Amino acid sequence: MSADLLHNPALSDALVVLGAAGLVIPVFARFRITPVIGFILVGILAGPFGLGSLVPRYPWLYHITISDPAGLDPFAEFGIVMLLFSVGLELSFARLWAMRRQVFGLGSSELIGGAALIAIGLVVLGNSWTTALSLGLALALSSTALVLKISDPATPVGRAALAMLLFEDIALVPIIFLLGAMGRGDGAQDSSALLRTLGFGVVAIVALLVLGRLLLPRLFAQAARTKSPELFLSASLLVVIIAALVTASVGLSPIVGALIAGLLIAETDYHTEVEGITEPFKGLALGVFLITVGMGLNLPLIWDRLIPVVMAVALVLIVKAGITALLLRLSGARAGTSAEAGILLASPSETTLIVLAAAVSAGLIHRDAAQFWQAVTAIGLTVTPILAIAGRWLARRVDRATTHHHVEPDENDPRAFIIGFGRVGRLVADMLREHGKPYIAVDSDADIVAAGRRDGYSIAFADASRGPALARLGIAQATAMILTMDEPRGLLRLCRRLRAEHPDLPIIARARDASHAAELYRAGASHAVPETLESSLQLSEAVLVDLGVPMGFVIASIHEKRDHFRQQIMDEGELAVKPKLKSAHLRERAPS
Repeated sequence: MSADLLHNPALSDALVVLGAAGLVIPVFARFRITPVIGFILVGILAGPFGLGSLVPRYPWLYHITISDPAGLDPFAEFGIVMLLFSVGLELSFARLWAMRRQVFGLGSSELIGGAALIAIGLVVLGNSWTTALSLGLALALSSTALVLKISDPATPVGRAALAMLLFEDIALVPIIFLLGAMGRGDGAQDSSALLRTLGFGVVAIVALLVLGRLLLPRLFAQAARTKSPELFLSASLLVVIIAALVTASVGLSPIVGALIAGLLIAETDYHTEVEGITEPFKGLALGVFLITVGMGLNLPLIWDRLIPVVMAVALVLIVKAGITALLLRLSGARAGTSAEAGILLASPSETTLIVLAAAVSAGLIHRDAAQFWQAVTAIGLTVTPILAIAGRWLARRVDRATTHHHVEPDENDPRAFIIGFGRVGRLVADMLREHGKPYIAVDSDADIVAAGRRDGYSIAFADASRGPALARLGIAQATAMILTMDEPRGLLRLCRRLRAEHPDLPIIARARDASHAAELYRAGASHAVPETLESSLQLSEAVLVDLGVPMGFVIASIHEKRDHFRQQIMDEGELAVKPKLKSAHLRERAPS
């Protein structure tokens, strides 16, 4: 039994993949390099053209190589599905509608223009127009998986890239049907099949939109009430898989369903929590996809045809970067944005491999030619992170030369964060709103969030104890952090973490009493307000006013007393820290 387990391809490959994730992510993060390159290198090393080719000679290499590359394909596809789902979470229907001109105008121009230029070049080199058009459409696609992993959708470059990639994902099915209609092989399709698929696709998308709007808020509200992260995760994955299966069953790409699922959840109050809880799955599955890209690099073939492969990669990159940058510049984008986006989108895509396979099936491309262009695609995907670095460098140089350090305004306006939306948090929100100060409230209770939304408050569903939740809500732009939760221990932990991560952020915390306030000051709070102190001061104010003391004198004395107590509490906090420092100092000086 144990010998069978040791030679089980699934377990052996799982060991390689999980080991790669455990090594690549922390090592590359340590040197501030994207793990994308690391995963691709693992695929090259552990794939059938790397160490895998040496297994017959050295059998022990079996345990550190991928023995069944095809077995990873479903996990790689799931990684792309999860990536498009996360893109949908960051969008909304309103934002997508606002991007419609970029998606269908700029995106279509980029795809058609790039495909046309590449096809013309291939015809000049002696290819038939059908072969040239097939290769042009395949190579004009850009990598959704890598580009959206590298770029930030909140930046001008990220928004432009997202618009173009969305159109390419939508156009994938029509491209495959077009190749089938042009073809003369087993993949040939007639126009009625295309129309039938598009008709069923429209019905499926409308059904997903209607049912999603009706059912998803209720589903996630029930999951949130259980306070169970496992149930929340299960509900999220269930929605993604069902939506992907629905669109796949009618002939559309499963990534279309994943994108719609993300858009629907983005319209609920739970999108931040869903995004945080599904992040590890997206990262691991995307890592598997990148490993399969590395495994696709046929090193002997590349070496035998090194000069033609390198020239083909260079020409594809130059043509795509040029057409993309030109279109962006003509649409009014900055020179630096145009240059960076053009270089970032220059590589072929993972979907290029799908289109190449469809073209081979339709008899439009010979298998030898397809292998050559698969190698070109794999190299292009491998150098995408390097292109991103080069694009950023070039964008800075171009901007310095043309705009004199002009800086794009940030669309995320600074605002205060209110953590906890009970009676205290709601009162703080009322005061901020009354004085025109922007804020966002955060709470992990679904009923409280729903009630706050009904009453017109700016509130998001998220668990602030999880680090990524606040980051996704824009804590980098926070003007202040107001902690109002009625959980003394949790409040201390959150205060300590926030101070460590954001040294200059003002943190105002609600405390139960003076001793709790002293602990909060030691944890890094800028201000800690004890409830018992405030209630005593309010009681004193009411008494003094009723006894006839003028309001001005009462307010002045209340402020003076509050400042006195605050200083006293802060001094107590410092005194509590000093014995610890002293004992640590004595331990250091003690002889060993």
